[in-house]
Amino acid sequence: MTPAERQVWNAYPSGAWIDLRSSDAEGNRAANGAEWGSERQVRAEVIAALLTGAREPDPGKIPGVRLAGAHIIGDLLLSDAEVRDKLHLLNCYLPGVVHLTDASTQGLRFRGCDIHRIRAARSKIDGVFELDGSTVRTGLRLDNAHITGQLRLSRAFVSSPPPHKRATESAFEDMGHPYTEEDLKERFLGQQPWALWAGGLTVDGGAFMRGLRTEGGLRLIGATLNGGLYLQGAELRAAGDLALFGDFLEAKTAEFSANFKAEGGIRLRGARIGGVLSFDRAELSAPTRSLHLSHMQVDELIMMPKSIKGEVNLAYSRVGVLFDNPSSYPDRVHLNGTNYESLRGTWTVAERLDWVCRDPGGYRPHPYEQLAAWYRRIGHEPDARRVMLAKQREHRATLRPTGRGWGRMLDAVVGYGYRPWQAAVWAGVLLTIGTVVFGIHPPTQIDPDEKRTFSSFVYTLDLLVPVSLFEQRAAWEPAAGTQWLAWSLIASGWILATALIAGTARVLRPSNPP
Repeated sequence: MTPAERQVWNAYPSGAWIDLRSSDAEGNRAANGAEWGSERQVRAEVIAALLTGAREPDPGKIPGVRLAGAHIIGDLLLSDAEVRDKLHLLNCYLPGVVHLTDASTQGLRFRGCDIHRIRAARSKIDGVFELDGSTVRTGLRLDNAHITGQLRLSRAFVSSPPPHKRATESAFEDMGHPYTEEDLKERFLGQQPWALWAGGLTVDGGAFMRGLRTEGGLRLIGATLNGGLYLQGAELRAAGDLALFGDFLEAKTAEFSANFKAEGGIRLRGARIGGVLSFDRAELSAPTRSLHLSHMQVDELIMMPKSIKGEVNLAYSRVGVLFDNPSSYPDRVHLNGTNYESLRGTWTVAERLDWVCRDPGGYRPHPYEQLAAWYRRIGHEPDARRVMLAKQREHRATLRPTGRGWGRMLDAVVGYGYRPWQAAVWAGVLLTIGTVVFGIHPPTQIDPDEKRTFSSFVYTLDLLVPVSLFEQRAAWEPAAGTQWLAWSLIASGWILATALIAGTARVLRPSNPP
């Protein structure tokens, strides 16, 4: 053994720290580890031997490998191992691969380290798995792993593996046998490289990734993060379309806030968030879809990003409280099937109406019905009627020419039944015109022997009512110049009555609540 290895070997039974760092702070940075001399080099096989029982612990002591400022030579091979003691590396340089596949370990800490790659698929880590401030240069695999404590990646930098490296490893891990290089290229052509591959990951104590930076996305499909996901201030740069792929993720809370940045889409289709999902002060950008949150369930969704480029999909999601503002959304928003219990924010009705009509697929009835239902629940019936009127107007554009014509007439006369007072206005205008015109040019009495007193107001009103109530029509014959007005009043009366009945029936028609 080298002197450094002997120190580590002797310190293991008591778990004492071995610090190989120099007095030069800049030289102690793990990124400079390749320049360190042999006095700071420790073979990975020595560490693996200690962690797998090569030495007995001192009585009354807690054994473990605690090492600072070391250059770890070779791959750390702990796959399938049962490690009962803790490994704590500080400012260490690991140019090889840390193999933890199918391992069962105690807490693992790599703080401020520079690591080539970590493979820990299906591992069980009883405690904390920490990479705070570390750099992982070719990806971190935690698919189907179980961490009973916390996953810590705060202020870390993780980069995805190059395509050939990713294909070679996956050929053995996923396909079961080696393939030729051409087979591998064909098999993985077009697949997105991931900085963190963690589908099916379970973390009991929460995933803390504040200030994390990545070159490549996070793959968290089906992950269960019981303590929540915390990405405040993180910067995710996708190597493909997605910066985070988290379909069916389950978490207590999820924070993409406090200047969180994503270059690539955030996809959480079918996710279950038991508390708050926050995009407060986030910067989101993607060529097509920046947020895909469809079929999701969340107690509270905070949509207050600093900026967002790319469409948002909230279709068929169930949201308890939606807290947003007028500038929260891009021009394309999918809201069909979205249900929410409460809306919070500084919106006007006009801004909400502009929000619900941004579906790229065109008119959808459900967003209007859901918005109107919410206004009714809070006692704003006039606003609910305004929303439903806007719905009918949008729907009209999808009809055939005859339907659009009838719709425009209903809109103009009674506002599709949501503005019945418009019929009264029209009736008042026509009644005034008829009263004035027939007052100036009174009609001729049909039966001169019958004694009647002419009233232009009553005569006009009798013409407007579809069924004669005052027996004025049969008693008076309009003068030739006013015959057209009489006919127009009779026709207008029928139109007003028909539109009022049709509009009222539309409003009163029972429908299932959204």
